Amino acid sequence: MISRIDLRGRELSRRELLAELPRAEVDVEHAGAVVAPILDAVRTRGAVALREYAERFDGVRPARLRVAAQDVAAAVDALDPDVREALEETIRRVREVHSAQRPDDFTVQVAPGAQVRQRWLPVRRVGLYVPGGLAVYPSSVVMNVVAAQEAGVGSLAVASPPQKDSDGLPDAVVLATCALLGVDEVYAVGGAQAIGMFAYGAAGAEEVDGETLCEPVDVVTGPGNVYVAAAKRLVRGVVGIDAEAGPTEIAILADATADPVHVAADLVSQAEHDPLAAAVLVTPSVELAGAVEAKLVDRIDSTFHRGRVATALDGSQSAIVLVDDLEAGLDVVNAYGAEHLEIQTVDAAAVAERVTSAGAIFVGAYSPVSLGDYMAGSNHVLPTGGCAHFASGLGVHSFLRAVQVIEYDADALGQVADRIVALADAEGLPAHGEAVRARF
Repeated sequence: MISRIDLRGRELSRRELLAELPRAEVDVEHAGAVVAPILDAVRTRGAVALREYAERFDGVRPARLRVAAQDVAAAVDALDPDVREALEETIRRVREVHSAQRPDDFTVQVAPGAQVRQRWLPVRRVGLYVPGGLAVYPSSVVMNVVAAQEAGVGSLAVASPPQKDSDGLPDAVVLATCALLGVDEVYAVGGAQAIGMFAYGAAGAEEVDGETLCEPVDVVTGPGNVYVAAAKRLVRGVVGIDAEAGPTEIAILADATADPVHVAADLVSQAEHDPLAAAVLVTPSVELAGAVEAKLVDRIDSTFHRGRVATALDGSQSAIVLVDDLEAGLDVVNAYGAEHLEIQTVDAAAVAERVTSAGAIFVGAYSPVSLGDYMAGSNHVLPTGGCAHFASGLGVHSFLRAVQVIEYDADALGQVADRIVALADAEGLPAHGEAVRARF
């Protein structure tokens, strides 16, 4: 069962506090050694290597690595009407939020005839990875694709593992979601090999592949296991990446007014993702802690993925953290920097305003993480492992570049010419100054 960490009556520095808090241990370095030869094989052998790895890791050899357009369309026709309605509403809400995220270009008139403009330009092409191991994630298709589309990206490709029970196609709901979003470039490729295909492109091997199976992309996004994270680390610099996503996390800051049923249900909801998922409750209420522990027992016994949930809650990455008061609780959650942070306290909105590190903040009893996973309109691809201290979740900004445009006329340059020369000479770069002088 979930452990307790008692921080009451202790004054800890930030370093000491971080050492006390639970966190999943993920050996990305070891995984990197495993995936490096996979990436090299995909780079040099293209579709041949991709088919070999599909047989080895997914237990199936796809007839087509790039899914035929008719198979993508057929998945929509076969989609359960209730699921389709839910997906369409998710797409609408996520698009509405992300359409508001794009920053405006601006122009600054530094002096007469001296102008600096900033333009936001989308990347040319992106590769979006959708996992298909312990669970499949059509919701991740929505989060990745909509953000890229609203950024104005012109070329989108999706990869998801082939499924043995689907004749080597990706999950049918994943395919249907691609179709609903207007994405027709979909690959039955999973794991680190999919990241390699996106980063380097892949030559075709069979007639159905064409000479080039997949063109390289500029940015790779999407969640995955430790091997996907390691592959993204290794190709970073060849392409941009969103983040090295680790196991999912939920932290809940709650006081005595929180409903232990809600708290326990939310902890279990994230624990069912992965045996390494982190579930952390931070509270000054010993009574709430005890009530949540009791409710967790009932929830674990009745939940579908009980073995996975029990392993996650029993792991060193999960705990109930007891603190002196909400002020101390805020110190804890700000140091932890959770992927998902719920605030279930009196005046939750005011408490949430004092949070400085979290991937996403869920305010009050009726804003559970599950809402954000599917239909809040926010993005559920979020920083894990404390990366919320310096990184943002996926959004339109993930696919944009800021480009500065400088335009001076002769008079404007002349006004600062002597100062440029002075600075260039001070730095020992006289040719810089001479390049200015040559114009006058």
